[in-house]
Amino acid sequence: MSRVQQDALSRTALGVFRLNGQFLSVAEKLAEPAGLTAAWWQVLGAVLPEPLPVAGIARVMGITRQSVQRIADLLVRDGLAVYAPNPAHRRAKLLAPTGAGRAAIARIDPGHAELAARLTAELGGPDAFEETVRVLDRLSAALEAVEAAADREG
Repeated sequence: MSRVQQDALSRTALGVFRLNGQFLSVAEKLAEPAGLTAAWWQVLGAVLPEPLPVAGIARVMGITRQSVQRIADLLVRDGLAVYAPNPAHRRAKLLAPTGAGRAAIARIDPGHAELAARLTAELGGPDAFEETVRVLDRLSAALEAVEAAADREG
């Protein structure tokens, strides 16, 4: 690997770490009026389209199963989600949002829409925002492929 490539990797990693911190900060502010944390919002958001097992949520989010389990248990405790039977796996229950969980997410929507509009404008319009998303998706897929190849080799 050349020094230029190493520098690019370092700058990318530092930029993504900074971006992650910025997104977590903004997400906390958006979620707070709905009585959620950013982590609760993430887990509830993962199961809005369809119920998922905790391990499936962890894979989608790229975090540990234990972290998701802890948050899922809190969401269930507070009535924002429920565990449902999983026809594919008897012991791995599915997490599903309740009406209260969906309502909490809906309370985030106005602030979320405002932030999306501001970011779109700051980035130079919808096409520029979509290009940003494509680049981040490409980076994520490339890193996943590199990790998978290393796992196969090692």
